[in-house]
Amino acid sequence: MGNALEEVRLVDFALMDEEVFFDRLYVEHRKMYAIAFSYLRTETDALEVVQEASCRAWMKRKKLKDEQSFTSWVIRITINCCMDELRRKKRVFPAEKLEENVILEMTSNDRIDLERAMVRMKPKYRHAVILKYYQDMTTVEIAKVLEKPEGTIKTWLREGLKQLRKYL
Repeated sequence: MGNALEEVRLVDFALMDEEVFFDRLYVEHRKMYAIAFSYLRTETDALEVVQEASCRAWMKRKKLKDEQSFTSWVIRITINCCMDELRRKKRVFPAEKLEENVILEMTSNDRIDLERAMVRMKPKYRHAVILKYYQDMTTVEIAKVLEKPEGTIKTWLREGLKQLRKYL
């Protein structure tokens, strides 16, 4: 009997109405923005990614099978949108940015050094480090978001910090 009730609950969640879905999404909005900002480093890009992630979540809401996974599912979508945006930005490099980058290379402080080191890290390590140290997520939460075993996340965090030390 409990199994049938569970199936009904999952179907109800997949078919939830707009208001309920966006209420849940609104609760996660601040976390989505913080993650997007930690990847993209500008407010406008972060807001654009949150909007794109919200749209993707709405379009793919029927694929979510478990209401308990809503938060990690939305975070994963946000991270994917951030990575898409970063790939897009690599292809487009306006001339004004060249001059800004030369100026930025002249200045050196801890934050700029840390950002440069984070960019040089392998993406899997960077994801784990950002979620752990920028978002204060536990290794269990990170494992759920990245859909990897907890031991793998601990290894990625250790290796990520090792890479940061090497680059700094």
